[in-house]
Amino acid sequence: MATQVDSGRSNQKKRTRAAIVEAARELVETGAEVTMPAVARAALVSEATAYRYFQDLPSLISEALAGAWPPPAEALRPVADSGDPVERVAYACEFLLRGILARQGSVRAMIAATVTRPETVSERPGIRFGLIDYALAPLQDTLGATDPEAFAQLKRDLAVVVGAEALFTLTDLCGLGPDDAVTSAVRTAKTLTAAALH
Repeated sequence: MATQVDSGRSNQKKRTRAAIVEAARELVETGAEVTMPAVARAALVSEATAYRYFQDLPSLISEALAGAWPPPAEALRPVADSGDPVERVAYACEFLLRGILARQGSVRAMIAATVTRPETVSERPGIRFGLIDYALAPLQDTLGATDPEAFAQLKRDLAVVVGAEALFTLTDLCGLGPDDAVTSAVRTAKTLTAAALH
């Protein structure tokens, strides 16, 4: 039989976990670097306590980002009536890259974790493939039906461009500012899509 003390401890654990997740969510939304010590400080707990609730930073960031990205249909609502895959892909690319820029500290932390521990890749919140699929929906019954391999290749090509890795290559290695990096990636995504149509 649970005692009042047990119930109080259980409630305290829930409050502590919620405080850690909320601190991580707030830190993520600033775009700043996300580390376990920074989250622990913001949650007013020790780093050891944070690690008792979350085995690693990716699992904490995943929980903090749950629900942060809208479903693809909602994200692409402004181009939902467009049958032009190039326009839809351009919008999807810009939407994703702007969202990544706004949360880049957490995105960089997730990428770093999956580079050093590839088995954690499933913990990365993934919206890229859903956006690409939804953007290319008008091609499903045309290119997808007549040349499934070309359609699959287009999706793979776009996966290289429509994502954080491409964005950070453009900003960190090519020296582009954020707006120019987004413009460059969108241009490439449009070019790939238009080429596949011809």
